Amino acid sequence: MSYALDVATTPATRTEQVYEVLRAELLNGDLQPSQKLKMVELTERFGVSQSVIREALTRLTEQGLLVATPQRGFRVRDLSIQDITELTETRIQIESLALRLAVERGDLQWETGILAAHHRLERTPVTREDGTVSEDWSVQHRDYHQALLTGCGNRRLESVATSLRDSAELYRRWYWVLTDDHQRDLAREHRELKELALARDADRAIEVLTEHIDRAPSLLIAYAREHGVDDLTPKGPPTPQDQLGR
Repeated sequence: MSYALDVATTPATRTEQVYEVLRAELLNGDLQPSQKLKMVELTERFGVSQSVIREALTRLTEQGLLVATPQRGFRVRDLSIQDITELTETRIQIESLALRLAVERGDLQWETGILAAHHRLERTPVTREDGTVSEDWSVQHRDYHQALLTGCGNRRLESVATSLRDSAELYRRWYWVLTDDHQRDLAREHRELKELALARDADRAIEVLTEHIDRAPSLLIAYAREHGVDDLTPKGPPTPQDQLGR
């Protein structure tokens, strides 16, 4: 399949298109942990300049999906138990702080934003017909969690929380296809978070948020240990594509 982009589009648009294709491939397991992304191959594949490719790869690196190494370029990040553990611990601390401040400081606009974001999330299917996570749902899910925290009134804190959540997206996708947790009632969890935030019950909201964040990483770590591996690489568990093909 050719991904050559329309030369009439602006560099910014071409970068966005390349970014979206590569991000989808990363999250769907088409690109493997530790796999190197070769600049020349990507420029030929997409029919764009190296500067466009580099900007797209840099954005993915900022989201924690790629790793940039001096003189060695970009590669897909490794997925390890240690990284999942550290990332989850940090997310819980940061998002709990942001949510507590949002509950204390949030105004009517914040409340309205939560209601609107939750309404959109609730009406967006989680998966496609093939069982993979819907990109539309992922967008609504991200927007909902951002809406919960935006009332904190601290843009730096929001930025850190968003960055950490982006870094966790790859693990969320692997959790979805590698663990047996498809009966999870995500709708109930999100609804409860909304109700507690609007009720200004910060303590209980943080308890629910902590459980919500921790569930996927805990099950993914359990999966890795059950299969006798310390990291989630192609040498260990099957890739999402392999799992879906069973």
